Amino acid sequence: MDNNSQLKELVFGKSTLKQNVYRTTKEVFEMFREQSRTLVDEFRQCGRDEGRDVAFDFTDRGDFEFELKFGGDILLFMMHTNVFEFSRDHQVMKSSYIREDAQRSYCGVIHIYNFLADSFLYQRDNDLGYLIGRLFVNKERHYFIEGKRELGMLYTNFGNALIDSDAVRQVVESAIEYTTNFDLLTPPFDEVKVVSVGEMRYNLDKKSLVTGKRLGFRFQADN
Repeated sequence: MDNNSQLKELVFGKSTLKQNVYRTTKEVFEMFREQSRTLVDEFRQCGRDEGRDVAFDFTDRGDFEFELKFGGDILLFMMHTNVFEFSRDHQVMKSSYIREDAQRSYCGVIHIYNFLADSFLYQRDNDLGYLIGRLFVNKERHYFIEGKRELGMLYTNFGNALIDSDAVRQVVESAIEYTTNFDLLTPPFDEVKVVSVGEMRYNLDKKSLVTGKRLGFRFQADN
């Protein structure tokens, strides 16, 4: 082939691959939406049956985002509209699964964030949320999760793990479990012991006092 033909093959080939990955990721994201709705219905019914008054709500925020609220927490699921490739240093790139077909390393990404429900209720724009997991899915519906504790320990076999409704439900349940155990801690005393009059006035006017589950702490990999 001449150079022009090679360029066309590169452009069309890479674009087609990314379109396929995008469509697959969107289908998986819709599975997350469906399973989250189902879980909300189940928890609500359980609360009614057992007389427990605990909020459990689902809020659709558009094509690429939805919110799962339970108790004092919110899980925000967001699908990125772009397709990514793992870096050469990432562990999945060393697998035979990727070496057999380099295109398998191109993935869509679904992020899972944890926020305090009060942060949205009281419009505390400076409050902090935390990325607790992100799911990568490729053209063949193989998936891999990087995440905190319950999420990160369960879904690491990219070469064999195929995403389906049962796997999606397990991911959502694990995210809920981690969030429930991820408690709001008081910040170290020395981090908050001094505040100026101007800062306090501004904070009271603008609701800019910062709240986060690990405010003043380093948020690292859990042991």
